[in-house]
Amino acid sequence: MFIPANMIERGNNMYLVLENIKKSYGEGDSRNEVLKGISCGVEKGHICVLLGPSGSGKSTLLNIIGGIDTADSGSVIIGGEKIEAMNEKQLSMYRRKHLGYVFQSYNLIPNLTVKENIEVGAYLSDSPLPIDDLIETLGLTKHQDKIPSQLSGGQQQRTAIGRAIIKNPDILLCDEPTGALDYKTSKEILKLIEEVNQKFGNTIIIVTHNDAIKLMADQVIKFRDGGIRKNELNTQKIPAAELDW
Repeated sequence: MFIPANMIERGNNMYLVLENIKKSYGEGDSRNEVLKGISCGVEKGHICVLLGPSGSGKSTLLNIIGGIDTADSGSVIIGGEKIEAMNEKQLSMYRRKHLGYVFQSYNLIPNLTVKENIEVGAYLSDSPLPIDDLIETLGLTKHQDKIPSQLSGGQQQRTAIGRAIIKNPDILLCDEPTGALDYKTSKEILKLIEEVNQKFGNTIIIVTHNDAIKLMADQVIKFRDGGIRKNELNTQKIPAAELDW
């Protein structure tokens, strides 16, 4: 059963807070208002799913949270720090130390092995996770010396998740992480994301258009036409292994 989340205010144990985020592209008659004043929050250690059809604004919001894109107005506050108050050097350092990214395209370095691709992420952290333990969690121990072209799509996505998570980011941002995968592999990746959350306690934001994925989340924010249609807390999560679509 889902229950409506109360209006999220600062001070309510929220690690990520968004205040009236607005974003438009273009000018004049071609101006497109992508985000129309988004306000919400996510608790530390929660899995939050941003759910909605293509063009609803969810990926744009994810990029703003990650500092890849900038809002026209509003505030992004992570752990009490306002992203928009940072200069470019501070923002770059913040992304490096506190944020991890997993995209639909794996973006692996083709001439590096699985282990070496994951180690790239470790170099960005002052306190990376133990790489051998992480590779075992990822189920990649037998494949750690292979290069990306020798891997399946699911193994490549596992490697991409490893590269993002090894620096132990406060927030892991996942943009359609199963979008290019078949059903069985998608389930495996979702189980892995769930295990990472349980084992390391990272706050995880997943952008998806797959309605079934919401059932494994602590919080579900549904988007439509650049606005939030529903913001709900899930009181009866089900394991990723039990998802069906």
